[in-house]
Amino acid sequence: MTRTADQAPPQQDRWGLVAVAGLLSFTALLDMNAVNLALPSVADDLGVDRSTAQWVALGYQLPLVALLLPAGRWLDGVGLRAAVQLAAGGYALGSAASALAPTAGWLIAARAVQGVFGALVFVLMPVLAARAVRPALRARALSVPATLGPLGAMTGPALGGPLLDAAGWRAVLPVAVPVCLAVLLTVRRAAPRGEPWDGPLRPPDGASLADAALVGGAVAAVLLALTLAPGRWTLLAPAVAVAAVPAAGWLRRPAGRATAALLAPVHGAVTALAAGVAAMQYLTAVRLQRDAAASATAAGLALLCFPLAMALAGRAGGRIADRLGTRWTACTGAAVTTAGLLLLLGSDGTPQDTAWRLALAGCGMGLYGGPVQALALAAAPPGRMGAAGSAVQLARSLGFALGPALATATAGAGGPRTGLAASAVCAGAAVVLLVAPGRSTS
Repeated sequence: MTRTADQAPPQQDRWGLVAVAGLLSFTALLDMNAVNLALPSVADDLGVDRSTAQWVALGYQLPLVALLLPAGRWLDGVGLRAAVQLAAGGYALGSAASALAPTAGWLIAARAVQGVFGALVFVLMPVLAARAVRPALRARALSVPATLGPLGAMTGPALGGPLLDAAGWRAVLPVAVPVCLAVLLTVRRAAPRGEPWDGPLRPPDGASLADAALVGGAVAAVLLALTLAPGRWTLLAPAVAVAAVPAAGWLRRPAGRATAALLAPVHGAVTALAAGVAAMQYLTAVRLQRDAAASATAAGLALLCFPLAMALAGRAGGRIADRLGTRWTACTGAAVTTAGLLLLLGSDGTPQDTAWRLALAGCGMGLYGGPVQALALAAAPPGRMGAAGSAVQLARSLGFALGPALATATAGAGGPRTGLAASAVCAGAAVVLLVAPGRSTS
């Protein structure tokens, strides 16, 4: 089934569905980061070493990244209501199975299942928000998941830590279950009838599975080198060389060529800014606790200034973009974020002096999040919105994966300030790429 109605407005704006997209975004990223915090407890409780426990995270990340692009292609040919129900139901099943795991092997397998459906969740979030409202309001709608997702990522450790201390890792893993159940109920009641919401599901074809294997193989080579051999940068070049083989094979296939045709400077901007922010988060947390000898509570409160400011500015960012244009608003947000990261270089490292600089950077991210997604989706041809959404999610995921590695490499060479300077350079590169002309006219 091929859709040609991407630009058709719905009968009415359904902000409840936009809220569902935002809730899924917040929960998925909160879940991912809270689970990372629980890995030492998992290792101790299940009697495995730390490298084995890392596969609890890798088992989720690898299928998620591998399936993002094939999932977008698949989504463009199925009913949106059924796709949301499948994604939320499968994600809840994987989450519950993880919490009940009696062994490490069971836990890793359950997390892999969760990663498969997590790819569908991540691709669906922007598409669901965009489909729920008129095209004129898309930037405002897309600001909801674009703001709540990073907010979940940054508050995951803050919320997961007390839960972990109080009830153990099994209480952390099923946090997504009640949210997914609420999503299933809301979509069943609130989603409109007719195209593109109604339609049957179909299994992925052999070509999609082959694409997933090639993309997964390429990403796995790099992530395994970065995750399993931290600090051994001599392994990175061979890993990239190995990854280039399946990546080149995928780019020669129809899906690879079609995805490459969707790519624009905005996707590079998404990767660059995500990498810069991820590197900043890692380095600032270390700097506050090690250099300034701040308590964990004080450091956590300072770090929360970033997502809180982002949440406050996110709503304004969508409204400004709908009035003045997505490209201008996204560029302004990225520039404000860059300014905040540069100002961190002049901080004395105390929580008080760091907090307001983080808040400025967070304001910029709030202005940037929704408009940059709208900018990328506006470049998609009819019938390719799912593929365009998955390309943005992959760009962001790669940036967040590369950010900590960038922080470790640059800070190890010249100290935390060098690492923070590198994060600001990444953010500045995003501004340049957003200014570059793309396919969107916004």
